[in-house]
Amino acid sequence: MSIQNLASYDPFADVGDELAPKELAEETKKTSQVNSYVHIRIQQRNGRKTLTTLQGLPKEYDPKKLLKAFKKEFACNGTLVDDEELGQVIQLQGDQRQKISMFLIEEGIPKQDVKVHGF
Repeated sequence: MSIQNLASYDPFADVGDELAPKELAEETKKTSQVNSYVHIRIQQRNGRKTLTTLQGLPKEYDPKKLLKAFKKEFACNGTLVDDEELGQVIQLQGDQRQKISMFLIEEGIPKQDVKVHGF
């Protein structure tokens, strides 16, 4: 009779530590690349004013060109904000969530990758 499970496994170890198994590190790398969602959120400003934010665009889309198309199509103002944590975020005035999601789906982004948040 031999003991097979002598290697200790720490479930709270960071991925890449020597205590975490290599299979787990490879799985998390794959899932982080696959689950690249486009997030569309709404934020309340003052009064009835709202701000729609779009983040997580795939690299093959140019944010400046998309912003220009959004502004022309939706007749609203917008800006491109560089965030350290989130990358480039597109901000549009007003509640443009449904319009943005339909636009992105028509451009070829799969519907299951577009996540619409908000009230």
